[in-house]
Amino acid sequence: METVIQEDGRRPDPRRWWALGALVASMLVLGFDTTILNVALPTMAEQLGATAGEQQWMADAYVVVFAALMLPAGLLGDRFGRRRMLVAGLGVFLAGSLLGSLAGDVNAVIAARAVMGVGAALIMPLALSVLPSLFGPDERTKAVGLISAASALGMPLGPIIGGWLLDHFWWGSVFLINLPMAALGITACVLLLPETRDPASPRVDALSTALTATGLGALVYAIIEAPGRGWGDPLVLGAFAASAVLLTGLVLRERRAVRPMLDLTLLARRGFLLNTLAATLVMFVLSGLLFVLPQYLQAVLGNDAFGTGLRLLPMMGGLLVAARGAQPVVARFGARAVVSAGLVVLAFAALLGSRTTVDSGYGFTALWLSITGIGFGFSVVPAMDGALGALPADRAGSGSGLLMTLRQVGGAIGIALLGSLLAGAFRDRLDVTGLPSGAAHTAGESVVAAHLVAARAGSARLAASADASYVHGMTLVLLVCAVAALVAALLAALLLPNAPAARRTAREEPPAMAPTTADAGQWPA
Repeated sequence: METVIQEDGRRPDPRRWWALGALVASMLVLGFDTTILNVALPTMAEQLGATAGEQQWMADAYVVVFAALMLPAGLLGDRFGRRRMLVAGLGVFLAGSLLGSLAGDVNAVIAARAVMGVGAALIMPLALSVLPSLFGPDERTKAVGLISAASALGMPLGPIIGGWLLDHFWWGSVFLINLPMAALGITACVLLLPETRDPASPRVDALSTALTATGLGALVYAIIEAPGRGWGDPLVLGAFAASAVLLTGLVLRERRAVRPMLDLTLLARRGFLLNTLAATLVMFVLSGLLFVLPQYLQAVLGNDAFGTGLRLLPMMGGLLVAARGAQPVVARFGARAVVSAGLVVLAFAALLGSRTTVDSGYGFTALWLSITGIGFGFSVVPAMDGALGALPADRAGSGSGLLMTLRQVGGAIGIALLGSLLAGAFRDRLDVTGLPSGAAHTAGESVVAAHLVAARAGSARLAASADASYVHGMTLVLLVCAVAALVAALLAALLLPNAPAARRTAREEPPAMAPTTADAGQWPA
C-alpha cells in the first residue's frame, strides 16, 4: 500500500525520518570519498609518479564533472523521479569506484574520478531536493544539519579506513571501500525513500550542459597549468578566453530560454543568492585546505596514511559539534549572525594556521583544525538551510542543483587556485643547488617528489628545504583562505536576512516554500 506525502499543510507522515536515513546513507558515501583521496594522494603520487598538476587533476576531474552535471541531474530527478535518479547516481558512483581500483596509471585514475563525478552529480542535489517535500520550515534546519553531519562523519572515516588500507594494500584499495558504501545507500533509498517528481520541470538542454562542462573544464585547466607554464603562456590565456566565451554563451542561452535549465531568476531571490554565495566561499576555503593539509601531515610531519587520517579528526569533531548545535543557535540569534560568526571563526582558524612552522608539531595543528571545523559547521549549515528555504517547491531539484553547482565550482576553483599557489610557492622557494637539471625538475614537482630525490641523493639539506618550502606555500594558502572567509563574513553581516527562526510565523515564511501538488510523492510499499 502506498502513502502519499502531504503537501497541503496537513500533518507530515512520521516516516519522513526513516526517509532521511536513506538520504544520510547516500550523503555518507560522498562524505567518505571527499577526504579519502586527499589522504591517498601522497601515496599515489609516489607510486604513480604523479606531478603536482596531475594530483590536482585527480582531485579536480571529480569536482569539475560534479559541478558541470548537477544542474541537468536536478532536472532529471524533477522529471523522472528523484529516488530513481538518486539510485542511478549511486550505481554510477559504484562503477567509477570499481574502475578506479583497477586503474594502472594517472590518466586512468583521472578518468575513473570523472565517472565518480557523474554519480556524485546525481546524488548530491537530489538528496537535498527531497528535503522540502519531507520537512516543513520548522524541521528543515535539523534535517540539513543531520545530512551535513552525515557528510562530516564520512570525512574522518574515509582517511582512517583509507589510511589503514594504504598501509596494508595497494593504493587502489581506497576506491574499493566505496563499493559496500554505495550498495548500502542504494538499498536504503529503495526501501525507505519516497518517490517525488515535478513532471512540469524544464527539459535537460544538451548544449547548455556541454557549455557548462567545457567552460568549467577550461577555467580549471588554465588555473592548474598557469604556475608551471606562466600566466602569460598562450595556451593558458587561450584556455581562460575559451572559458569566458563558453560560460558567457551559457548565460546568454539560458536567459533567452522559455524554460531555462540554469534558472537565473532564482538568483534574484535575495535569500537564495546570498546564502549560496556564503556556502560557495566556505567550500572554496575548505577544499583548498583539505588539498594542502594531508601532504603537510604526511610528507612534512612524517606520518603514514593511517596516522594522517587520524590527525584530521579534530576538524571533523569540530564540524560535528557545530552541525549539531546550529539549529538552536540560529533560533536564538538568527541566521545572519550565526553565518557571519561562523565565517569569522573560520577566518581566525586559517590565520592561526598560517603561523604553523616546520617545528610547530601536531598539537598546534590540532588546535586550529578544531576551530576550522567549528567555523565551517556554523557557517555552512544555516547558509544551506537558508538557500533551500528560498526555493519554490516545484523547482526544488533544479534549484538544489544550482546551489550545489555553485558550491562545487567554489570547491573546484579552491583546489585549482590554492593548489597552484602552493605549487608555485614551493617551486620558487625550494633550494635545488647542486642537483642535476633532471633531478632538480623532479624535486620541484611536489614535496613528495622532493623527499624521494633527497632520499636517493642522501641530501638532508634538500629534505629540509622541501619541508620549509611546503610550509611557506601552505602559509600563503591559509592567508588567502583567511581573507576569503573575512570577505564572506562581511557580506553575510551586511546583506543576509536577519529574521531569527524562532520568531518566524507561518505567514512570515518565504512564499517560495508554499506547498504544491506538482511534487507529490509516494512511499514505497
